[in-house]
Amino acid sequence: MEQVPDSPHSDHSGASLSSPVAGAGTTVASPSRYESQKRRDWNTFGQYLRNHRPPLSLARCSGAHVLEFLRYLDQFGKTKVHTAACPFFGHPAPPAPCPCPLRQAWGSLDALVGRLRAAYEENGGRPENNPFGARAVRLYLREVRDHQSRARGVSYEKKKRKKAPAAAVISSSSASASHEGNGPHHHIHQHHQMPPPPPPGAAA
Repeated sequence: MEQVPDSPHSDHSGASLSSPVAGAGTTVASPSRYESQKRRDWNTFGQYLRNHRPPLSLARCSGAHVLEFLRYLDQFGKTKVHTAACPFFGHPAPPAPCPCPLRQAWGSLDALVGRLRAAYEENGGRPENNPFGARAVRLYLREVRDHQSRARGVSYEKKKRKKAPAAAVISSSSASASHEGNGPHHHIHQHHQMPPPPPPGAAA
């Protein structure tokens, strides 16, 4: 069984790395990292279903089977998750090794479920029957996130980006326009309505 990568960032972006390849009058684009990883994950899950005892068809797969799959992947994990009895529980940078188990990182599992959820529907599954979107799977991921956050002493909370006030943006744009050109006042209004502003003199 192929090991699922333990990095929460390596395949979550979905950024395309496609590039045209010269051929006999044709252009071939290679799949993005996200698409390649999604295909590998889907093949891994299919193999897991075939090796299941008894074997499972995709049509009979439920959220409970997805949880079995995620727990099975823990044996391939590379993230140290301290137990409550460990002296390094909640320590983000332990000063010494400990016998605590290795697990799949929450970010890796979260990204994996997202890819498999998309692959399920791309391979003919109905969205309302998607086992990767089951409530039990969402709750499990939340529990893993909270437990690993406490055990490892790290925070998984996403920081919200603050938007600059509109008044500040307009003020900055007006000041920039006044320094760059000496045109009439109606040119400045054009700068606000049609970003990015044209070079000085282009609107004349």
